[in-house]
Amino acid sequence: MSKIPMQKGTVSFVSLGCSKNLVDSERMLGLLAQDGFVLVPDGQESDLVIVNTCGFIDAARQESCGVIEELLGRKRAGHVKGVIVAGCLAERQKDVLLDQFPEVDQVVGVFGREEIARISERILGGLHEQRSVFRPAPVQAQDDRARLRITPRHLAYLKVSEGCDRLCTFCAIPYMRGKHVTKPLERVVEEARELAGDGVRELILVAQDMTYYGVDLYGRPRLAELLRELDQIEELDWIRILYNYPSYFTDELYEVLASARRIIPYLDMPLQHINDRLLKMMNRRHTRAETEAIIDRLRITIPGLVLRTTLIVGFPGETEAEFAELLDFVGQTRFERLGVFGYSFEPDTPAAKLPDHLPEDLKQDRRERLMAVQQPIAESFNRTLVDRTLDVLIDARAPGRKDLWVGRTYADAPDVDGLTLVAGTDFQPGDMVSCQIVDAQGYDLVARPISASAAPRRRRVRPRPRKKPKASLTILDGMP
Repeated sequence: MSKIPMQKGTVSFVSLGCSKNLVDSERMLGLLAQDGFVLVPDGQESDLVIVNTCGFIDAARQESCGVIEELLGRKRAGHVKGVIVAGCLAERQKDVLLDQFPEVDQVVGVFGREEIARISERILGGLHEQRSVFRPAPVQAQDDRARLRITPRHLAYLKVSEGCDRLCTFCAIPYMRGKHVTKPLERVVEEARELAGDGVRELILVAQDMTYYGVDLYGRPRLAELLRELDQIEELDWIRILYNYPSYFTDELYEVLASARRIIPYLDMPLQHINDRLLKMMNRRHTRAETEAIIDRLRITIPGLVLRTTLIVGFPGETEAEFAELLDFVGQTRFERLGVFGYSFEPDTPAAKLPDHLPEDLKQDRRERLMAVQQPIAESFNRTLVDRTLDVLIDARAPGRKDLWVGRTYADAPDVDGLTLVAGTDFQPGDMVSCQIVDAQGYDLVARPISASAAPRRRRVRPRPRKKPKASLTILDGMP
């Protein structure tokens, strides 16, 4: 049996940004656990507080800076001894962050995460001679195993690659996270098995560019092969796939998506726009015709498919006619799930140098107009689910209620899509409950367990292995 390390101090943690960032946060927590640190809920007194920041767009940077300022206020009040700023904002603004926040004890870039325990020890030991740690982007994908998950136990995100080679003109991610690096197939499967053994029922695959998986490492796309392997993991119920760039959809991939037992018919495909001129200006490397051909084949191949996309309105030079084309496309394609963002001016991206930037009020107006087209489409799809019997994965008890639970059907990913409300008292988070959908309320559903659900489908989960780093971490009351 491995020796439990001596407790070295208390740490609270704030994780901001996307699901890829969340995996990094969980890995850092695992490393801290392995080194003997005690995790306390954010907001309580602790020796150190770490914020894993997002630097993707201006709104995310403002949120990150607001959290940093709040944490420094707690440091001034004596509630924490040190503040560490990690992640994408740290990476993106490495040259100015300490000037902006001189009271920050340490700045850690995206690829310095593996040193978080050593850095924490140095700060608690009073060693401040090196206040920033940045490492080059790795040539091999980082190992995300043995992490301390902060998601509910029944769901987890799994990164299959890091970085991106797309160089879309509006996006700064390649500057923060480097070039695309595929995580070896065998390691992804091993990590998935570890997560399944830890109680995961819904495995959510994430990457910056999912369909490109394998090209850099193996010389060809291997997402289909990876999915076949993951589909064999008996403990998993659902495998959900996010961030599928509209390219590298091979015949084999279509076949796997249609025939696999655990890969649910839900696909996230960020398109950003549909007008060919703007797609070229964005350096998206696909056309409207190619996109529509992929969507048509997906619809034909995968029964019951729920297709999600994200779009950008107000890109520099977007004309009213080009925006109208996007409106028509959304109305015709009828995405079941859709998110819209106004173009965010990012000073270190090629798009920042383009002429004809649009005013913020016009971007907001176009966003509202596009959502006005999408909302009845989403609501209409939800109404088609009424009277159907669907599995609902229970996430949590509804706040303040003993007889109502919040869950999701296959049609909704956590955090970005709608919810399903399920009446009942004898449930637990992670239960898979067979339900009749009885109502659709906007983006959400209302469900009634069918009679067989008096015994919701649960599965026995083996205890977390004592040898794992997470076993050495003390979790205080209030943590999920």
